[in-house]
Amino acid sequence: MKRRLFLQVPLLASALVAQAKGLSKNRPNKGFKVKGNKNRYQEELMIMGGRFDCKVSSKDTDGDLLIYDTFRQEKGGPALHFHHEQDEWFYVMKGDFIVKVGDETFTLTAGDSAFAPRTVPHAFAKTSEGEGQMLVLFQPAGSMEDFFLQMAKLGKEIPQNMEQVMKDTFRTHGMEIVGPPLKY
Repeated sequence: MKRRLFLQVPLLASALVAQAKGLSKNRPNKGFKVKGNKNRYQEELMIMGGRFDCKVSSKDTDGDLLIYDTFRQEKGGPALHFHHEQDEWFYVMKGDFIVKVGDETFTLTAGDSAFAPRTVPHAFAKTSEGEGQMLVLFQPAGSMEDFFLQMAKLGKEIPQNMEQVMKDTFRTHGMEIVGPPLKY
């Protein structure tokens, strides 16, 4: 009898802790709408030649989720990198992209998606002409929203030591650059 109780108490305690983490006074109690081609907070984020519209902010989910609708005119994408604490999901709305996750490279067209688990190196690149559009989701959000705000500021004033600034900005936000951007 005591052995059963000994085994049940830790299970019950861990379930209560997990449930308590889900309770937050900061989480909003009503929904919202974000119009197409609009940002959740009406600010325009331009990063590396692309527009990033926040659709679900980390503030909306108490840090659990972040979703950006990205519009890209130029071909290319970010350096090969990984996130220490975030999974990342890509969903192509328009255009053609390649997404490398670990040792696999996927070709994505409208309607396709790819998943990059945390700690696994990944990168993507737009490969088609014209505008590309891709939803990008981070779970949990962590400091990714602040990362994109910092990247938008960098685009306005490109420093002399851009490569080091990029590495530092990635590292500050829980990521590591581990290789160059994808070739296509």
